[in-house]
Amino acid sequence: MQAASPTQSTSHSVSYNRADWQRGYRSLKQEFDYWIDAVTGEIPTALKGTLFRNGPGLLDVNGQRIHHPFDGDGMICAVTFDRGTAHFRNRYVQTEGYRAEQQAGKILYRGVFGTDKPGGWLANALDLKLKNIANTNVIYWGGKLLALWEAAEPYRLDPATLETLGLEDLDGLLPAGAPFSAHPRIDPASLQDGGQAVLVNFAIKTGLSSTITLYEFTPDGKPVRQYAHSVPGFAFIHDFVITPRYAIFFQNPVSFNPVPFLLGLRSAGECITFRAQQLTQIIVVDRQQPRATPRILEAKAGFVFHHANAFERGDELVIDSVCYADLPAVDPEGDFRQTNFAALAPGQLWRFVLNLKTGIVQQQLLDSRCCEFPTVHPQWVGREYRYVYLAAAHAPQGNAPHQAIVKWDLQTGDRDLWSAAPRGYVSEPVFVPHPRGNAEDDGWLLTLVFDAARDASDLVILDAADLSQPVAQLHLKHHVPYGLHGSFTSQCFLS
Repeated sequence: MQAASPTQSTSHSVSYNRADWQRGYRSLKQEFDYWIDAVTGEIPTALKGTLFRNGPGLLDVNGQRIHHPFDGDGMICAVTFDRGTAHFRNRYVQTEGYRAEQQAGKILYRGVFGTDKPGGWLANALDLKLKNIANTNVIYWGGKLLALWEAAEPYRLDPATLETLGLEDLDGLLPAGAPFSAHPRIDPASLQDGGQAVLVNFAIKTGLSSTITLYEFTPDGKPVRQYAHSVPGFAFIHDFVITPRYAIFFQNPVSFNPVPFLLGLRSAGECITFRAQQLTQIIVVDRQQPRATPRILEAKAGFVFHHANAFERGDELVIDSVCYADLPAVDPEGDFRQTNFAALAPGQLWRFVLNLKTGIVQQQLLDSRCCEFPTVHPQWVGREYRYVYLAAAHAPQGNAPHQAIVKWDLQTGDRDLWSAAPRGYVSEPVFVPHPRGNAEDDGWLLTLVFDAARDASDLVILDAADLSQPVAQLHLKHHVPYGLHGSFTSQCFLS
């Protein structure tokens, strides 16, 4: 898989200022609770419900920096919309590890992506206990608000106050410490459940071989299906996609050497190596015949964190994904704040077409613009669709921080873009359907934007049909560190 060559190495073509971008990576140690009264534009009165966002809010422990933001403690933000008004609240997930480190005033746990306990390799050797940081996603389903981190069970929160209620085993479904992915998908009309929506999620246990377990839950939170499949090899899988019949996983071509991790010399993430000479394994699980052996097809090497969508077309499966030419290694001596964007291959939107009869996989680059965090209208999940929305770079070529939201018309090839450059940095867009809308782009996109000019963040509302200018910009009183994933529920939660 070939990536576009970076073109932003010259100063005149760079749309961002590194010092501005770095300021978004500061801990937010305060917890707020206020009505947002500084608004440019007007909040749509039809926009009603709660946006939940999760991400690493704490990037140091009492001044001791964590090595990588993915090791930061999870902080939930909630923005509740009702009758043209909005309320903001944020709270840390009170995990066991968070409470222990706050009380001790120092780092007590090894992080997956390079954060070590003080004391060098001797202090870290043979310590395999990882802190559940609950920092990747948050979803409200079955009357429960869950903070997700894929290496352990969720934490349950009060949706009105964001108070941490404790670990959630999903009514006994998950054993203590069991993994549960941070990337659930919602099938809007399950064929096996009378057309009602079901939440589909997975868990992975990996080593020399890997076991993928799939779970499906009805809207009341009850599990209706659970099935597991073993596949050969080590699996580093963060996301997956569904269609009415299938669940599809990309097993990235990587290897894991546990010895430096066991000896305390490297974190687990630093022991993962991308293998460009190997093929990507695409695992196709039949949701309607869960006991059937999964199909495994092969594609050219590339690394996928996030998928946009998938759909069935006759004997073919079509999957749109953000793919990288390789996976940059986590540098034990590096500083993520000094990332050299121009030296790294960007994530780009690719299409994979799987022929289930012949086993042939075709690949097509859809857009060379640097992008990530794809989203679609929730009613088109797993169905043939037209529009995908992504966080993207301001410039059409090269690698750079995400400063824009782009709408890609897969039917015409047209692109619509709103940019916060030169001093704004966007997060994942969350699609909220208009309650009376029917069209695929009838709704709003919600994205948190760090505005370096204000040294604070805005919640930006965009019209999904026309990104030319924001519908409203809600100016927060503070910054919110760059986050990961979020979701929207039509329920209003206020304490």
